[in-house]
Amino acid sequence: MKKLMILFVIFTSVISAQLMSPKLIIQQSEYDFGDIKQGEKVSHVFVLTNTGGDLLTITNVRPSCGCTAALPEKNKLAPGESTNLKVTFNSSGRSGKQKKLITITSNDPENPKQIITIKGVVIKPNAESAVYPVIKFSETQHDFGKVKEGKVVEYSFIFKNIGKSILKISDIKTSCGCTAALVSSKELKPGEQGTLKVELDTSKRKGKMIKTVTIKSNDPKAPNKILTLYADVQQ
Repeated sequence: MKKLMILFVIFTSVISAQLMSPKLIIQQSEYDFGDIKQGEKVSHVFVLTNTGGDLLTITNVRPSCGCTAALPEKNKLAPGESTNLKVTFNSSGRSGKQKKLITITSNDPENPKQIITIKGVVIKPNAESAVYPVIKFSETQHDFGKVKEGKVVEYSFIFKNIGKSILKISDIKTSCGCTAALVSSKELKPGEQGTLKVELDTSKRKGKMIKTVTIKSNDPKAPNKILTLYADVQQ
C-alpha cells in the first residue's frame, strides 16, 4: 500500500508539473506558397499559442537561410494567449523548388525547439509562357481567438487573380454547417481583387474549433484552395 501511495504521489506530481508548464502549439507548421515569381517577396503568418499553465517565453526564432525573415509579434505568452509569427521569403536570386525551415526555441520543457516549414517554386520571368488564371490569397488562415458560445463571428479574406486569364470560382465548400462563405464575385479578370466573407456560428460548440473552407476554381496549379479558421469557444 505504501508503495502504491508513493507511485500515486509521483504520478500526480508529474501530471501537475506538465499542466503547469508552458506549452507551445503551432496551429499550422507548414505552408506552401506554390509558384513564386523570381524577385517577389512573399509572406505568411503562423499562429503560435500557449496551451500550458505557465508563461511561455520565445527565446529565439532562427530561419535556415538569410533569404527568410521571421518575427513574432510577442515573445511572451500568458496561458491561453496567441501571437502571430510573420515569415517572409525573398525569392531574389533563387529558382526552382525551395524549402526553408524556421526553428522556434522556447521554454516549453517538452518541446524546447519546434520547426515550421515554408516551401514553393520560384519561376523565372522568361519561364512563364503559359496563360492561365492564378488565385492568390493574402492569407489562408484566421484565428478568431476566444469567442463566447452562441456568437456568430465573421471575417473577410482578400484574394486576387494574378494570372493571365479570367479566374472562375466554381464552388465553395465548408467543413461543417456552422460555417458559411460568400464570395464577392465568381469571376475575376487578370489583376482584379475579390473578397470571401466567412461566418462561423459557435452555437452549441465548446473549446477549440478548427474549420476549413475549400475554394474550387479553374486555377490549374491550385484547383482546391483551403482556408483554415480557428476559434476557442468559451461558455
